[in-house]
Amino acid sequence: MSDAVDLVMCVLLIGAGATAVMDIWAAARKRLFGIASLDYALVGRWLAYLVRGRFRHDPIGASPPVQGERVTGWIAHYLIGIAFAAVLLAFRGLDWVSHPTLGPALIVGICSVAAPFFLMQPGMGAGVAASRTPRPAAARFHSLVTHGIFGLGLYGAGWVTSWLATFQWRSFW
Repeated sequence: MSDAVDLVMCVLLIGAGATAVMDIWAAARKRLFGIASLDYALVGRWLAYLVRGRFRHDPIGASPPVQGERVTGWIAHYLIGIAFAAVLLAFRGLDWVSHPTLGPALIVGICSVAAPFFLMQPGMGAGVAASRTPRPAAARFHSLVTHGIFGLGLYGAGWVTSWLATFQWRSFW
């Protein structure tokens, strides 16, 4: 197997694993604290309108639904997580997977909150960093915590991927 194939496999496993950790956190947060998570159908709706040339909504929930928005939103959610794993490995390289460290994973996870703060939330009508929501400080806090959990997920998924590599997981591809 080439280094390129190894890199792609690691990015896919780490990104999907970290995103799943974030989703588990969202489910636990809803069950334990009654805090709802983002409706990924709205992300899919925003993306569907984005490719049609419309970036901003007031709010996205008031825009008419589009066919397949929920599936589109969930696929985008995982692809975005995979893209941030690619950022991590672009800076740290495949050697990071052999011995994952928490610092770089947390930095990427926490910095990934810039995407919703400066792209998605303004585009979906919530304002920059949730400034147009009823409780902006609470929304920002929950976003930061969730993206910190994503960073922990990058770290954990890095260890799982490292462990899988010891069993020659690449031979399956």
